[in-house]
Amino acid sequence: MAHTYNFEKMNKVLKEYLDKGRWYHTQGVRYMSVALAMAHNEDLEKAELAGLLHDCAKCIPDKKKIRLCEDNNIPVTAVERGNPFLLHSKLGAYIAREKYDIDDEEVLSAITWHTTGQPNMTKLEQIVFIADYIEPLRDKAPNLKPIREIAFKDLDECCYMILRDMLAYLRSGGGEIDEHSQAAFDYYNELHMSRNLNG
Repeated sequence: MAHTYNFEKMNKVLKEYLDKGRWYHTQGVRYMSVALAMAHNEDLEKAELAGLLHDCAKCIPDKKKIRLCEDNNIPVTAVERGNPFLLHSKLGAYIAREKYDIDDEEVLSAITWHTTGQPNMTKLEQIVFIADYIEPLRDKAPNLKPIREIAFKDLDECCYMILRDMLAYLRSGGGEIDEHSQAAFDYYNELHMSRNLNG
């Protein structure tokens, strides 16, 4: 299938804006997104595109992130103001649209929600959210092995496990929990519980 987008051109531009480690991480998420899309019968090109651009705003300095959001009417919550790194997701969707000419709403939404997650994510949103967590260079999170295994079998259960560990990590370190992550966990936790009751 011929690509509609020039991935290599985008990749070149990205390389200028990301530090080395972030660029390698991005390649991992790009390929993991495609692998998961294959496993779950999702659009491969959209998955590759969202994976490639998911962190395009990551290396913008925090103060500039806030300023760019304010200048472009992107809402900033109190939690985001205190933790500006969270803004790279929604700012990334804006930059993907403006700088990389991406107008596919599914792709932009997958970029928007790849950090916090949200309740009832689309399959593409789940794929990029999971790929960001499990790409091959990631090695710090607990339970990575079972999470990587389930990722190729059950997206809902995988989101539950990631959100459970993410929230536990934030609580143990006294970090603030974004309302979207909490809502996402509540949603996937309920799904997990009801399946266990019925299954």
